[in-house]
Amino acid sequence: MADALYGDDPEPGEPFPAGRLCVPVRPGTRGCVTRLFRTPVGGRTAVAFTDPARLTAVLGAEQPWIRLSEPALRALIEPLDVRELRIDPVLTAPRPAAASVPLPEPLPRPLTALAS
Repeated sequence: MADALYGDDPEPGEPFPAGRLCVPVRPGTRGCVTRLFRTPVGGRTAVAFTDPARLTAVLGAEQPWIRLSEPALRALIEPLDVRELRIDPVLTAPRPAAASVPLPEPLPRPLTALAS
């Protein structure tokens, strides 16, 4: 019984390998580049998803992605000084609207008094 209570299972707060992840990428000059994001307080983070449906639900069907293991993704982001990895994030800010903002009409020029 004691073995079941005090086994080698990780604590709930300890990170553990997530297996193969769906990692959002963007086109780069020599292939795909890991897409990085910002946390609500402005820090840089990488994100990954445990299945393609979750990635599509958050980032849309147009988002390209590749499969990577968690250690491989961490090795890619470490030289960029990115230490945080969010797996299966669900809350994201909406993408800015692509509509252009109309410019205000120019003010009429004031009439000047003619010198007599």
